[in-house]
Amino acid sequence: MEEKKEEYILVAVGREEDTAVSLRELADLLETAGGKAVDFVTQNLPHPDPATYLGSGKAEELRWIMEEEGAVGIVCDDELSPAQMKNLSDLLDAKVLDRTLLILDIFASHATTREGKLQVEMAQLKYRSSHLTGMGKALSRLGGGIGTRGPGETKLENDRRVIKSRISSLSEAIRDMKRVRETTRKRRTESALPVMALVGYTNSGKSTFLNYLTGVDVLSEDKLHIFCLE
Repeated sequence: MEEKKEEYILVAVGREEDTAVSLRELADLLETAGGKAVDFVTQNLPHPDPATYLGSGKAEELRWIMEEEGAVGIVCDDELSPAQMKNLSDLLDAKVLDRTLLILDIFASHATTREGKLQVEMAQLKYRSSHLTGMGKALSRLGGGIGTRGPGETKLENDRRVIKSRISSLSEAIRDMKRVRETTRKRRTESALPVMALVGYTNSGKSTFLNYLTGVDVLSEDKLHIFCLE
């Protein structure tokens, strides 16, 4: 049986013509993460409300929309401050994600190399470290699923000191890997072997192009993921 996707409301603040394209991309990101956008809520404001991202009236309306749609949470198109995330979580009593957390979750689910996994974990810990103040309740609502992949729940419950220590350890491990990679790259350069790199924005066709050029069978699908080969 096909696993039911987590359903979310996508939320954005700004002019309609500016948010439309951004929300479509956010919907694609959510799809890549294994979720589904069931509705969109926008508000025309010069800048997000510092307390609740949306205005208080719109935030209350969002709560009713969530109940009607049966959504498990919302994904905001901008990065939320700790206060915004906590206040929205308290008001909606649901999962609250932002674009940054969603992208980090996608990276975590796609990272395959040890270095890639360490880099993603470090990025997630830095993000969560900056959002720890007053966020115990908001983070606990994440439970499982989207927004929780990468470092496990145990790490999320640690205080800043422990997280800082883990980040320091990860940084050292990544520096060691970088030194090894630089040595390998130097040897490759000295051997005069030609080097090619395919770099591009998500879903731009890098994997498809690589398969066409070389005949290899790299995973290629219509999803927003990043692939880079050197």
